Amino acid sequence: MSNQNYPDLFEGHFTTAKDAAAPKDNEGVAASSEAPQSSRATSHFYKTAFLTFFKIGAFTLGGGYAMIPIIESEVVEKKKWIAKEEFLDLLAIAQSCPGVFAINISTFIGYKMRKLRGALVTALATALPSFLIILCIAMFFHQFMYIGWVRDMFNGIRPAVVALIAVPTFNLAKSAKINIVNCWIPIGGALLIYALHVNPVFIILAAGVGGYIYGRFLKPTE
Repeated sequence: MSNQNYPDLFEGHFTTAKDAAAPKDNEGVAASSEAPQSSRATSHFYKTAFLTFFKIGAFTLGGGYAMIPIIESEVVEKKKWIAKEEFLDLLAIAQSCPGVFAINISTFIGYKMRKLRGALVTALATALPSFLIILCIAMFFHQFMYIGWVRDMFNGIRPAVVALIAVPTFNLAKSAKINIVNCWIPIGGALLIYALHVNPVFIILAAGVGGYIYGRFLKPTE
């Protein structure tokens, strides 16, 4: 990933013209002054990444797919940590892997940014809010499970969750350049999953194989 996308995270990694012109006996001093700046930039990134994904995990209802527009807004549009195309690729990989989708996508983004430590920070930040909330609910579940206003609140949340899932679906379709020629692929896949209960993993694998065959053998002949 290019360093141009992270001007605030890589300060101190570059030698200024003034440092380059400094006498050779001062090179050790210049290098030692850059080290604390680099350490502070790294610490700043970990703090920012943890708070960002903690907020995503805390304010997302409806499962991992409802996180997609929030993650895209924070990571792609505001922070510009990864490009839109890379985000779409990470979504496809996260969906293809076993496990919780939200943890998968946050882990991939963290690893993309800062390798293993970044993956640990983003995965922990995403899972921690849900863990704490579910723990509190489990502790006091019997006290409020029959409260009318709590039940009514969740009945109102459910339709909003549908919108949270529908919006990233349309955005992904637009980014994936779905048109009249290839619209049969998502429609057919949805019907196979809904009507025939085909495992989504097989749909993804079949689409991947089909894309490879098309790009490798059919597209060059067009």
